[in-house]
Amino acid sequence: MSEPPDPNSWHVYILLCRDQTLYTGITTDLRRRLHEHNHTGRAARYTRCRRPVELVYSEAAASRSAALKREYQIRRLSAIRRKQLIREHGCTD
Repeated sequence: MSEPPDPNSWHVYILLCRDQTLYTGITTDLRRRLHEHNHTGRAARYTRCRRPVELVYSEAAASRSAALKREYQIRRLSAIRRKQLIREHGCTD
């Protein structure tokens, strides 16, 4: 059985949506948040009509503030740069 996520452990993540668009967000629990995006009404409005979504990138952040700042940086990148980030450092599982 896996340990519960640390509520002080923040992550920035990128999802690939069914329509090939990218969504960036933050969370303390990647597994729970991905489930919410794919299966519940508690996900972001953007991803609700673009299911299923796939986790393609995540990185740890030292705090909620750091995660929000990094999320902002990633959202400001062009789509080409975000895809390059995913290719270079994305999820491998």
